[in-house]
Amino acid sequence: MKIDRRDALKSVVATGAIAQVAPSLAQPVPRRFPQGFLWGAATAGHQVEGNNTNSDTWAVEHLKPTSFAAPSGDACDSFNRWPIDHEMVRSLGLNTYRFSLEWARIEPAPGEFSVAMLDHYKAMIDGCRKVGLAPVVTFSHFTCPRWFAAMGGWTNPDAPQLFARFCDRAARHMAGNIHAVVTLNEPNLMRLLRFKLPPQALAGKDAVRAAAAKAYDAPAFVAQFIESVQQTDAMVPIMIEAHRQGKAAIKAVRTSLPVGMSLAIEDDQPVGAASRCDEKRRYYYGPWLEAARQDDFIGVQNYERARIDERGQMPPPEGAEKTTRGTEIYPESLAGAVTYAWKTAGVPVLVTEHGVGTSNDSQRAAFIPAALRGLHAAMDKGVPVLGYIHWSLLDNFEWVFGYDPKFGLASVDRTTFQRKFKPSASVLGQIAKHNAI
Repeated sequence: MKIDRRDALKSVVATGAIAQVAPSLAQPVPRRFPQGFLWGAATAGHQVEGNNTNSDTWAVEHLKPTSFAAPSGDACDSFNRWPIDHEMVRSLGLNTYRFSLEWARIEPAPGEFSVAMLDHYKAMIDGCRKVGLAPVVTFSHFTCPRWFAAMGGWTNPDAPQLFARFCDRAARHMAGNIHAVVTLNEPNLMRLLRFKLPPQALAGKDAVRAAAAKAYDAPAFVAQFIESVQQTDAMVPIMIEAHRQGKAAIKAVRTSLPVGMSLAIEDDQPVGAASRCDEKRRYYYGPWLEAARQDDFIGVQNYERARIDERGQMPPPEGAEKTTRGTEIYPESLAGAVTYAWKTAGVPVLVTEHGVGTSNDSQRAAFIPAALRGLHAAMDKGVPVLGYIHWSLLDNFEWVFGYDPKFGLASVDRTTFQRKFKPSASVLGQIAKHNAI
């Protein structure tokens, strides 16, 4: 299926994307962002492409039992419709698109690289440049090849070398037009979830791991979202080394290419004299932010704040605004997270994800400018922020939760794949066009 720019534009116009009217952004004194600030929207391969059949996540989705609410299936069909997605981002007035390579497509068997798939992603990168978008490319956004998981995934001591081999091959094929690279997406997430969620929320994975090991004749099939506590802990030094080796492989191809990783970082707020806030930061972020001190930037992915007392994470305060899924809405968390990341890692910050999961788009439309006002205030205090990339462009496959959480600036018809912008998209687009809040 081939879609050119004219088809993409027709699709965007047909969905009413260009017709959306943003609320007035009139301010007595506009707060301007630096020239060259990146304004973007993000997706991830497995969550939007569809039919990523050689990946570990596809394998786990189709197990019996499985921890996934639904399989990804066709997702948003962005494997074919990526020109539409590019045109949507451009039509909003954004200048950046973050997306990911699917390692499982590029290296479907160990050491066997698909030139066709390398060409596919190179076309996406070049396509960004053609419509005026800076491509921020993630080399591993959770998913890995099925063969990699069957070899122990990120618990395998050979994983850094395997990842570096992939990074080398991909970089040699497509690094020339990339704006910036994120090696690993939120490698600290599973540890963080175990701090913030009750044990029962992550229970029942033993049976899934056993089914995966049996199905793929592996001593241990280690994949994101089904890993054990012991596996998560074993991954930390291995993934840090994988990041280092992957970055080195990419830099060997193009020294000037900015490379970093992204971390899930909450705005941690201590409550009481015996708060575990510092403990949380040391354990769940510390090793990663120390490694990031050698990078060109740190990607911050923030969605929430965390109020922490002597027992751990506290529930939202009484009367707090919540999403349709029951999560607290706290726009100020973005400024807190980027400030902490910069003070700890000492390198510039790129907001690689920020958003709110809600079916009520008016909440998103209010959330975006409120968070950006806080981000601008942090920048005024000296925090070097390179850009803001919203999660996500599309309502897409949200991992174990299936298609229920709605993070998109645009909805997607699951049958026709028609994209339709929500009013919040125009809110972000107008801020980006004015480069001011």
